[in-house]
Amino acid sequence: MSRTQCHEWLRRFKDGRMSIGEDPRHGRPATSTNDEHVETVRAAIRRNGRLTVRGVADEVGISIRSCHEIFTEKIPMRRVSAKCVPRLLTDDQK
Repeated sequence: MSRTQCHEWLRRFKDGRMSIGEDPRHGRPATSTNDEHVETVRAAIRRNGRLTVRGVADEVGISIRSCHEIFTEKIPMRRVSAKCVPRLLTDDQK
């Protein structure tokens, strides 16, 4: 951390700040990774497991980055032999 940044934090704590968490930011909240889009992505993969991230993003109408975030964080899936499968397989699925 730079010296200037350290002085800035020191000033903030002297002014009464009690936490190191981020302040609320202005702007529109993220809407591409909401529950509705997660379910739409999940349904698209169930219909065709060979779709790419770009193909799913085009079909659902969201950005590729948002689609990739849904794949990796919301519904943990990965590519196995050109098909999207759940990250943790049961014994029957193996």
